[in-house]
Amino acid sequence: MRTLRQIAVLSGITFALAAASVSAHAEKISIMVGGATKIIYLPAKLTEQLGYFKDEGLDVEILSQPAGVDAENELLAGAVQGVVGFYDHTIDLQSKGKEVQALVIFGQVPGEVEMVATKQADKIKSMADVKGKTLGVTGLGSSTSFLTQYLAQRSGVTSKEYTLLPVGADASFIAAIKQERIDAGMTTEPTVSQLLKTGEAKVLVDMRTLEGTRAALGGTYPASSFYVQRAWAESHKTEAAKLSHAFAKTLNFIATHSAEEITEKMPKDYYAKNKGLYAAALKASLPMFTKDGKMPADGPETVLKVLSAFNPSVKGKHIDLARTYSNDYVAATATASK
Repeated sequence: MRTLRQIAVLSGITFALAAASVSAHAEKISIMVGGATKIIYLPAKLTEQLGYFKDEGLDVEILSQPAGVDAENELLAGAVQGVVGFYDHTIDLQSKGKEVQALVIFGQVPGEVEMVATKQADKIKSMADVKGKTLGVTGLGSSTSFLTQYLAQRSGVTSKEYTLLPVGADASFIAAIKQERIDAGMTTEPTVSQLLKTGEAKVLVDMRTLEGTRAALGGTYPASSFYVQRAWAESHKTEAAKLSHAFAKTLNFIATHSAEEITEKMPKDYYAKNKGLYAAALKASLPMFTKDGKMPADGPETVLKVLSAFNPSVKGKHIDLARTYSNDYVAATATASK
């Protein structure tokens, strides 16, 4: 028979194990990505693949939605703790009374490309030619719709003079081009390279580089980022810092490795049977990524300018840009790791 002491010890062990299980479950962090296979959001999956979340003692689940606006809704509903999507959502949401903050900036430029169907290329030679056309975006209210409207307006075309059609990304975007449901549309790598290879579309506006972005938008445009609700960051500072550290390590990995080496780390279903095409698309996209996860100094103002030009929620509103992002979490982890 077991003594009372043995029973007490066993009970204590059982309780500790149960508590640890509950704790581990409670610490699980779900991050929704606005299209996980898009190269602009590559740092999310790559961080998982490199084991950096686990190195920080985090239990992170990466989920995917086809459009950033869907991921944003999941965050606001409390279904996920964080989102990997475009920084511009933080400004749009603040105008609607929602406090969301970007903790890590992945992309210093959008990485987006306005593609024109080859059959329409002789008619659409610039955004000034999109009157009466149907333009594809990932989703209405998404970052691609923000940018599309701004590019058109900057070329003298109002939002009433063309039609926006949500067509998603990747295969669904390619299908929309093939089926002639859209005349042009905004997408990212590796979809851009796939369309160029098949000859079904051509580049109209290229925002994969700083030069192309400044020409199209008038400045640096921080885009893909990791953002959370401000209240969550303030009540989970340790987790927020660890997540920021993991992502910053990934950005450093991207900056110090070749496209081919990075491709080797990604799941096979990300590049299907065409690893070479994926690596080439990634190589063309590498200049978009920041090296440290910090916000570019002129970035927030450019994004606000773009949104204020046409977004009725933002236009005329006072936006406190300092509350839409923070370099503190990345800076704190960088200092701690020295």
